[in-house]
Amino acid sequence: MTYKPVTETQLNEFLDASKQTWKLQECDSVQKITKNFLFSDFKAAFAFMTRIALEAEKLDHHPEWSNVYNRLTITWTTHYIKGLSELDLKMAKVCDSVFYLFAVVAPQDKITSSN
Repeated sequence: MTYKPVTETQLNEFLDASKQTWKLQECDSVQKITKNFLFSDFKAAFAFMTRIALEAEKLDHHPEWSNVYNRLTITWTTHYIKGLSELDLKMAKVCDSVFYLFAVVAPQDKITSSN
């Protein structure tokens, strides 16, 4: 598989579009993007992880992650190129899209109306 490194412009556009919810990190001169996710419970976190695992497996590109009950931290980087590839940004966007399927909705009695 060919991994195309991200440009500084692509990275900045991605980080801006994510409203800086993905954080750029550098460890041993290797850039990574990391995000913390919070779910209603372990079952929702695990279901989310399963969906991401299936997508990652299709692309043969797997995250670094850590899960404690309803909290999940995901890190994307491409070890082969020792940095960020376009595939990392693609999978981060997949994570954001899939997360909305598991987002907690406020109970109806907690929602206020401006009417």
